[in-house]
Amino acid sequence: MNLNFTDKISRALNIPSWQVKNTLELFSEDATVPFIARYRKEKTGSLDEVQITAIRDEYERLEALEKRREAIIASIIEQEKMTPELQKSIDQVQTINELEDIYLPYKPKRRTKATIAREKGLEPLAKMLMAQSYNNPKTMAERFVSEEKGVHSIEEALSGSCDIIAEWVSEHISSRERLRNLFRRKALITSSVVKNKQTDAQKYTDWFDWNELATKAPSHRILAMFRGENEGFLRLKIEPDNEEALDMLDRSFVKNDSLSAEYVSKAVEDSYKRLLSPSIENEIRSEIKEAADKKAIAVFSENLKQLLLAPPLGGKNVLAIDPGFRTGCKVVCLNRQGDLLHNETIYPHPPQNEVGAAMNKITSLVKAYKIEAIAIGNGTAGRETEDMIRRMKFDQDLIAVMVNESGASIYSASDVARREFPDYDVTVRGSVSIGRRLQDPLAELVKIDPKSIGVGQYQHDVNQKDLKQSLEDVVVHCVNLVGVDLNTASRELLSYVSGMSASLAEKVVLYREENGAFTSRKTLLKVPRFGNKTFEQAAGFLRIRNAKNPLDNSAVHPESYHIVEKMAKDLHADLETLIGNKTLIDMIQPKLYITPQFGLPTINDIITELKRPWRDPRKMFEILEFDQNIRTIEDVKVGMTLSGIVTNITAFGAFIDLGVHTSGLLHVSQLGNGKRVEVSQVLSLNQSLKVKILDVDYERKRISLGLAN
Repeated sequence: MNLNFTDKISRALNIPSWQVKNTLELFSEDATVPFIARYRKEKTGSLDEVQITAIRDEYERLEALEKRREAIIASIIEQEKMTPELQKSIDQVQTINELEDIYLPYKPKRRTKATIAREKGLEPLAKMLMAQSYNNPKTMAERFVSEEKGVHSIEEALSGSCDIIAEWVSEHISSRERLRNLFRRKALITSSVVKNKQTDAQKYTDWFDWNELATKAPSHRILAMFRGENEGFLRLKIEPDNEEALDMLDRSFVKNDSLSAEYVSKAVEDSYKRLLSPSIENEIRSEIKEAADKKAIAVFSENLKQLLLAPPLGGKNVLAIDPGFRTGCKVVCLNRQGDLLHNETIYPHPPQNEVGAAMNKITSLVKAYKIEAIAIGNGTAGRETEDMIRRMKFDQDLIAVMVNESGASIYSASDVARREFPDYDVTVRGSVSIGRRLQDPLAELVKIDPKSIGVGQYQHDVNQKDLKQSLEDVVVHCVNLVGVDLNTASRELLSYVSGMSASLAEKVVLYREENGAFTSRKTLLKVPRFGNKTFEQAAGFLRIRNAKNPLDNSAVHPESYHIVEKMAKDLHADLETLIGNKTLIDMIQPKLYITPQFGLPTINDIITELKRPWRDPRKMFEILEFDQNIRTIEDVKVGMTLSGIVTNITAFGAFIDLGVHTSGLLHVSQLGNGKRVEVSQVLSLNQSLKVKILDVDYERKRISLGLAN
């Protein structure tokens, strides 16, 4: 870690430099974001995960800038063109754009018009014209006509010198910055349909003739237009008013009304149209695309977080059904640990219509495997299957829940699923995934590429590296926030625990299979390659039920056990008596247990954990039900008020599942009582709400919604 970045990061993020410095030092020791946020509060001043992640990202940005700076300096030195003034300018810049502007005159180029003109000896003529002190340019140019050098006429000499001036104009740092700012303030993004593509581009009809301020356009519109362009249906242009841009450049380079100045003005116009405008347009394209990506990734990440932290049903015996018509409904029975006990297929729907046989089979399975809950996939035939289950009478109380099956098919065909169930086909694996999602969404969804879970939009259009990092951060945050049962967790779940990798997670599972359940966190040190550093990072996030030491099933880190033991001793109690005993815990005086290593933040965290041991930060599970009289889009009528569940959140609105296989759109304009709001600040995934039907397009299968009063 380059601690020289400390002050820059501090200023950029408005975080005191000592906190930044200490955080960077922890990163240099391979500490993870969850570990730093949870167990090193004294060192960071209690920075949260968002701030710590921002420090990491800003450091990486500065590191990339520094590497580019070093490469540019080396290139200029190699050309023997470095000067003290140039070196100072390069050292002072803080952005990539500024750096590239300085480097532009020294950047190795392909053979340009200006290069050819210089080879013909026309640079002195260009300097004379640029001075604009000669009123007879043709007389000046006559001296540069040379058959030997390939300059055959006065017009050719003047044209070549203007090519050189155009390049100078395009490389002028302050003019580039002024033009860049003009683009940012006033450039319109204009979209039009590619000739003869109207029929094939119907999904982009909104953008066939569209324009708006480029830097003010919402992220979803930017990404939609860019997608249309990438697919060859739309043509995009980003530019301000050309006359305003040229007038601004003329004021910078045209000094008077001389004939030389006229040539300079023509060169400026050529520079703008041929060099500057395309170059700055590309920059602005990158800027607005980066901003749109950032917004889309933020929405996607927040959706993923909410989905991963959805309330778990918990350890119950589950019968899971993956519904279908012609191919039948795949049924599996899972025990409380999610192990597959039984599977078969029933055919209650057309064309077989074996309803009685299907009901009898489910009844017998519920009895045989002591089923406590039924999970039903929400795909094809989902509502029909749910209706059948709700008509059935069971001897015991059980719940029936519709489960979002997005990505289940991805899991069922994955290497993870094949390793878990090598003897079963994809249909059985998919049903298992549906059942396990009801038991514990987090534990099951970590097995799937986050992009396949079905939340967010444009996930294939945004910067894939940034998306991957952001989604991985979200998964890591959620897994470590909840904690992981060391004796039941899958390889995939363990791999997201602070300090652990996929290979180390594999070794932990193998050790568990060979030696039996872990009875102590310390036993982890017996796992091959599980060293002290990994133990420090991971132990606090791993839980062991019925451990020898009850603290092993808490968020108290082993490095702090001695503090809890002293608390218990001072209260004349053992650990078992102290943990969860609010009366005893309220008697603890936190300041008595402060040490040079552990301050008040850690002591208070320990006390909070002791009061509510084994707590799950996720909400309590609740059952959400649809209107039983509404089954298809044809049943939906304007003016109806229906119950719905938020299944996806975007920048422009939320998609609401009404139980009719077509999600309705609750547009952002329907939120906030006329005020512009962020959708994610108003709604959350899996939230149930009442909506009013505003419009139904039966042909295009689109439903427009508003919030019910």
